[in-house]
Amino acid sequence: MNLHIRVFTIGALAKATGLTTPTIRYYEEIGLLPPARRTESGQRHYSEADVERLTFIKQCRDFGFSIERVRLLVELSVSRDRDCVETRDIAQLHLDEVRAKLAELRSLETKLQGFVKRCDEACAGGPGVDCVIFEDMSKPQAKGCCS
Repeated sequence: MNLHIRVFTIGALAKATGLTTPTIRYYEEIGLLPPARRTESGQRHYSEADVERLTFIKQCRDFGFSIERVRLLVELSVSRDRDCVETRDIAQLHLDEVRAKLAELRSLETKLQGFVKRCDEACAGGPGVDCVIFEDMSKPQAKGCCS
């Protein structure tokens, strides 16, 4: 039976998780990661559990969750007293926000395609100052650029 527990320095932890050492220190500072054990010389030591927790945090951030939502998800990930519906609700709220952003981006794409097409048809190759894109972008929009 192997009782050896793997210990990570902050550099090894950064390599294992794909995070930078300043990011790891920041997550520790704001309480997303528990304070590391320290050697007598002050070197931080981390465990496999820290690797797993930071990997989870990194995935959350890669999915675009805010720090506060990551904090909630981390709390939920270690709680036996809270219902997983809370986690689902956080994910659903974020999904709804992502879908709204996608709709905004599709609208922006359509507008920009129109600008490019109109320029190609009306003035491409002429003096920049006469480009119809400037005219189009100077007109008031009903609800912002893409609504």
